[in-house]
Amino acid sequence: MRPLVARIDLDALRHNYQLAVRCAPQSRAVAVIKADAYGHGALACAKALSAHAQAFAVASLEEALVLRRGGIDTPIVLLEGIFSVDELALVDAQRLWMAVHSRWQLDALLAFTPEMPIPVWLKVDSGMHRLGFAPAEIDAVWRALSAASQVGELHLMSHFATADATDNGYYAHQLGVVRKLARRLDAPLSLANSPATLAHPDAHGAFNRPGIMLYGSDPLEQASAASRALEPVMTLRAEIIALRDIEPGEPVGYGGRFRAARRSRIAVVAAGYGDGYDRHAADGTPVLVNGRRATLAGKVSMDMLTVDVSDISEARIGSEVVLWGRAENGAVLSIDEVARHCDTISYTLLTGVLPRVPRCYHELTHHERAHHDPTPTHHGERHQG
Repeated sequence: MRPLVARIDLDALRHNYQLAVRCAPQSRAVAVIKADAYGHGALACAKALSAHAQAFAVASLEEALVLRRGGIDTPIVLLEGIFSVDELALVDAQRLWMAVHSRWQLDALLAFTPEMPIPVWLKVDSGMHRLGFAPAEIDAVWRALSAASQVGELHLMSHFATADATDNGYYAHQLGVVRKLARRLDAPLSLANSPATLAHPDAHGAFNRPGIMLYGSDPLEQASAASRALEPVMTLRAEIIALRDIEPGEPVGYGGRFRAARRSRIAVVAAGYGDGYDRHAADGTPVLVNGRRATLAGKVSMDMLTVDVSDISEARIGSEVVLWGRAENGAVLSIDEVARHCDTISYTLLTGVLPRVPRCYHELTHHERAHHDPTPTHHGERHQG
């Protein structure tokens, strides 16, 4: 088989979730697993967290149904609520929680008769200016929902635009807007995304919503002690399939973007943009070859990419190439560093890994983790094509 796999470390996922819990011990942590758990496989990740997570969050009813049909009975929040009125019947039948961010959703819910009251998260637009009611509308909507027999537990939610930034002026503005409303309404809050969970205790509420941090990516502009403790969950691992020596001045790849400055050894690696590796990766983008740093040399092709291994004498056909994550010798290449070389963010790289890349789920024994051995064990290892 083609030597390319996304290895998913479920113990690292649980570690990162517990880190979110430790950052906010007075809050309940909703594990955000939308977009197929940011490319990691929503059902597998939900099962790994099912004994720990107090709720899950997804973007749509379709994503929630994958979990319910897979046996997950933990509460699930629909972060964008319903997209049509007829979805309310399934929200009720599947015992889901839902955001209400628009007038038409409010009207639809108040006209519906559920078998059991539906927990609602009322969304206020505190300054992100995507979804949510204006602050001036919230009092009336909150009163209407509070009085409605259709509605169960009621929370106030919002989303921060700049919680990751070192300049927290706008973050403070948004927090002030929501805190003022919450005091007036005596409303329990859900505000903290990953960066706020890690760096802003003043945003911790009844529920926090850690997302990208669960998968080992640092969402902060400036790393903190907590964010440095995150562990990579996905390792995108390939192998060298060909080697060739080129002379100074010779080009590599489409358009000849890379030209050798010296006599160089070029490794061809079995991964490309047809697998989801970003075509915008610049020359110099780091990879790990046998756990040692090397760099991309030439444009990424659909099924292959090329790496300068001139300084790695032990590079051979079949040598391990880690595009991000943890190498077999324990070395780690941060997906955030790779993303910077691609002029993007970790979210796009993780969610962009395409279905033709098999996911291999594994868990490490306590002994292996203590000795930093990243090799998958037979215990709990399984593949998903």
